[in-house]
Amino acid sequence: MLKKFAFSSAFYTVLGLLAGLFYREFSKGENFEGYSQLNVTHVHLLVLGTVMFLIFLLLEKVFKLSKHSKGATKAFFWIYHLGLLVTVAMQFVNGIMTMKGLEASPAIAGISGLGHIFLSLAFIFFFVSLFKSLKHDKQ
Repeated sequence: MLKKFAFSSAFYTVLGLLAGLFYREFSKGENFEGYSQLNVTHVHLLVLGTVMFLIFLLLEKVFKLSKHSKGATKAFFWIYHLGLLVTVAMQFVNGIMTMKGLEASPAIAGISGLGHIFLSLAFIFFFVSLFKSLKHDKQ
C-alpha cells in the first residue's frame, strides 16, 4: 500500500498543477474575472489528493493499516479516489459552465453530492482500518 499511496499523492500533484494551469489559461481566454468552481479545483486536488495521500502513507507506514485490515484499507483507497475524482470533475464542469455564462444543471450538484458521499464512505472505511490497527498495536 505504501507505493499506492505514494503514487496517488504524485498523481494528484500533477492533476492539481494541471488544474491550476487550466484555470489560469481558461479564465484568461474567456476574459473571466469572477468566481467559479475552477478557482478552487486545484486546491482541492492538492490538499485532498496530494497532502491527504501523504498523510495516509505515513499512517500506513506507522500503523500498518493494510496488514490489520486489508479489506477496509483497500475499500477506503478505491472509494476515496472515486469520491475525489467525481467531486473535482463536477467542479470542473460547474466552473467551465460559469465561465461560459451558462447555468449549471441541478444534476451537477447531485453528482457532486455523490462524490461527497463516496468520500464520507471512504473515511468510514479508513477509520475502521485505523482503529483495527490501533487495537493490534496496543497488544
